[in-house]
Amino acid sequence: MSHWVKYDPSRGTLDPDGDGRSWQGPAGRGRAAMRGLLIFLLPLASMFALVISAYMMRRHVGDWQPIPLPWQVWLSTVLLVGSSIAFEVARRAAALGHIHDIRRGLLGTGVLAVAFLGSQLWAWFHLQEQGYYLAANPANSFFYLMSGLHGLHLIAGLVAWSKTRSALTGGADVASVQLYVQLCAIYWHFLLVVWLLLFGVLFWVS
Repeated sequence: MSHWVKYDPSRGTLDPDGDGRSWQGPAGRGRAAMRGLLIFLLPLASMFALVISAYMMRRHVGDWQPIPLPWQVWLSTVLLVGSSIAFEVARRAAALGHIHDIRRGLLGTGVLAVAFLGSQLWAWFHLQEQGYYLAANPANSFFYLMSGLHGLHLIAGLVAWSKTRSALTGGADVASVQLYVQLCAIYWHFLLVVWLLLFGVLFWVS
């Protein structure tokens, strides 16, 4: 074997290239992780765009009956905006190395995100009580589909959020914490933009 590949989670990797060996430290890992996240977000954006397109086309069929948006959906929107703002606070605190502010930002993010999911379920129960069942009308089905898909991706975001908090409390190095917070914040802002688009379409059609 001509040479070895050394790995240190706290510092990066020493990878061989065509001319020898090159150091891929925290900055290199950050760029690679950012590219990976963007590649991951592209199909997600395409999926939600297809759902919105299908919604806009399906509403022109004669059996379509618009579904009134419950007030809980407005509450959900406010909560998700607040959660995204809290994550941005954590991201800026991470860039400055302010650990206490990172903890506060992450805590606020998690609490508001869970409240968002709760308000979405509340909206579902409210619609059920009014007779807007899933299979009763295409408009109903699309509402539950759009809300449910977004909620599932937010739950996945909460898994990443919990790992970020664990890294912070587990004594991970500052560079790793900054990277985790930055990546999660971008994903959170992405989910906010998606929700605002979904909400805007639902509001306009209803």
